[in-house]
Amino acid sequence: MGSRFIPALLITLLLVLHAQLWFGRGSVPTVSGMKQELAKLEHSNHEATLRNDQLASEVRDLQEGLDMVEELARQNLGMVKPNEVFVQIAQTRP
Repeated sequence: MGSRFIPALLITLLLVLHAQLWFGRGSVPTVSGMKQELAKLEHSNHEATLRNDQLASEVRDLQEGLDMVEELARQNLGMVKPNEVFVQIAQTRP
C-alpha cells in the first residue's frame, strides 16, 4: 500500500503544479497576454512622449518667434509696453 501511495502523491502534485502553470494565476497564457499589453502600452507611451516633445518644441518656437516680433516692433515701430517710458536718443555724427 505504501509503495503505491508515494508515486501517486507525487504524480498528483505534479498534475496540480502543471495545472497551475497553464490555468492558474500567473499562468503562461496570462503572462503572455500581459507582455503583449505591456508592449502596446509602451509603444503608445513612446508615441505620446514624441508628441509631447514636438508640442513643447512648437511652444518654444512660438515664444521665441513672439519675442523676435516684439523686438522688431520695438526697433522699427517704436512699440512701447504699458507702464514703460520711451526715450529716444539722437546721435550726431561728427
